[in-house]
Amino acid sequence: MAKSICTALREGALEGELAPALTIKDSIASPFGLQVFDHVLSQLFSSILAGKSPSQGLILVSFSRSPSFYLELLKNKGISVASSDKRIQILDCYNDPLGWKDQLVEISSTVTVFREVKHMDKLFNSIIELGRGLVGGGKIRFSIAIDLVDEMLRRASVSSVARLLSNLRSHEQISSIFWLLHSDLHKARVTAVLEYLSSMVASLEPSHQLANGQRGDLENFALIEHNSKKGKFHVRFKKRNGRVRVMSEEVHMEQAGVNFTPLSSEGAINQGLVPKVQFNLQLSEKERIDKANVVLPFEHQGDNGKPLQIYDGRRSLVDSKQERAVAVEKEESDSQRGEIIYYRDSDDEMPDSDEDPDDDLDI
Repeated sequence: MAKSICTALREGALEGELAPALTIKDSIASPFGLQVFDHVLSQLFSSILAGKSPSQGLILVSFSRSPSFYLELLKNKGISVASSDKRIQILDCYNDPLGWKDQLVEISSTVTVFREVKHMDKLFNSIIELGRGLVGGGKIRFSIAIDLVDEMLRRASVSSVARLLSNLRSHEQISSIFWLLHSDLHKARVTAVLEYLSSMVASLEPSHQLANGQRGDLENFALIEHNSKKGKFHVRFKKRNGRVRVMSEEVHMEQAGVNFTPLSSEGAINQGLVPKVQFNLQLSEKERIDKANVVLPFEHQGDNGKPLQIYDGRRSLVDSKQERAVAVEKEESDSQRGEIIYYRDSDDEMPDSDEDPDDDLDI
C-alpha cells in the first residue's frame, strides 16, 4: 500500500488533471508521520533520479527540520546530493522564518532561505520560481514536498493555506505534491479541509487503543511501549471516477527506517466496508467479560425455588392454556367485585355510538 502511494506520486498527473496530492497525518498516539514522510521523500526522489517519473525535479519546503538534516538523510539512503543538485532544491523556512537574522550563510547551493513564511502568496511565488529555475519553463514538471503544514497554519489562516495548496496542485508544472500534518493539534474542520484537497490520505493509528483513553494508567504502559514500535497505516484513495478505496497495512519502526507489512489476522478487516465512526467497532477483552456477566431480563434465576427458565420467544401449548385459565378466573373474580354505572349529565348528551356525528356535513 505504501508502494501504491509512491507509485501514484511518481506517475504524477495526466494532461489537464490536478496533480496527485497526499496528506500524511499522525497524532501523539502514533507519532510516525515524520518517518513515513522521509520514506516517501526518498522513494520519490530516487524515482526522479532514475528517470522513472515525468517529474524532472523536487522542491522540498522544510519547516520542521533544517536542510542539513535532509541532505544527510538522502546521503544515508545512498543518494549523492552533490551529483544530483540539479534535481533537488530546498526552500529553507526553518532557520530564519521571520527574517530576524541579518547574516545567514547558506549551507549549500541546493538551499534557498525564505524569510516571509507569513505571506502565502510570496511562498507560492518562491516555490514556482525555484521549480522553474530547477527544470526550466514550458511543460516540464516538478514535484513538491512540504514537511509540516502545521507550521504554516501557525502563521497564516486556514483559508490562505488551503488556497496555496490548491494553487500548487492546479499549476500546470506541478507533477505531484505531498505534506505532513499532526492532526491532533487542530480542530476537525481544519483536518477536513486538508483532506478535501488531497487525492490520497494516509492515516497513522496505534495498534492497540488505550483503555479509557488514559496514558498514565499502569495497565497501559505495556500498550504504550508496544504502540511506540508499530502502528496501523490506513490509506484512502480517491479515484478519478469518484470512488474511494481504503487499504491498510502495519508500519514497524526499525533502525534503518520504517517497514510496511500486511495486517495480521487480528486486524485484517476490509476497511472499505467499515464506516468512519466515533466509537470502537470491536470489544476489548474486559468488555467481553463484562458482557458475559450481565444478567439478561428474560433469565429467571430460580427465585422462590422455581427452576431456571430461559424464555426463547415461543409459547408452548400448556403455557397458553394456563394463561387462558388464569384470565378467565380473573374475569370472574372481577365481575363479582362490582360494576361501573354511568349517568349522563343531560338529555342533550349523545350516547356512545359508532356512528359519525359529522356524517350529514357536506365537507
